[in-house]
Amino acid sequence: MNQLTTAVAAVITDPAGRVLLCQQSQGHRLWALPGGKIHRGESPLHAAVRDICEEVGAEVALVDLVGLYQLTSNGDDLPDVLVHVFRAKIDGEVTVNAPGRISRVCWHGVDDCPSPMTAVTRAAIADAAVGKAGLLRTVQRDAAVDIPDAVGDDDLVAGALYAAAS
Repeated sequence: MNQLTTAVAAVITDPAGRVLLCQQSQGHRLWALPGGKIHRGESPLHAAVRDICEEVGAEVALVDLVGLYQLTSNGDDLPDVLVHVFRAKIDGEVTVNAPGRISRVCWHGVDDCPSPMTAVTRAAIADAAVGKAGLLRTVQRDAAVDIPDAVGDDDLVAGALYAAAS
């Protein structure tokens, strides 16, 4: 196993059942759950609350743990990532609060999520949608995809929302 990085993310839904997603600003501009890396000496709970607020500009309340997802490498030099995925509620309006990390925040129907999406995001949304909690799951990192770098703002409508893990 390569080195291990730890991260957090949260499945946040609105009253209509839509899930909050962030589009990454760099790389393949993947869609992911809000979250980020855990800093040295920081608990996963504190990291989730801090990172989500930093990304979307709103306070979050953690409800429970959907699961621990170990994102594994495909033989490349990327580290494995252990992602603590929480179910959470958000208080307030969301906005792009960390433009260096994310370019959009949008609400999406669970069955109508955008792509490309991180492997952990896909797995965690599916698990949370059926009410699973406390899972331990290994997720294989997706192969690199050939995606144009940027999509214009007119092509995507920003809603009222890591991958940190990717």
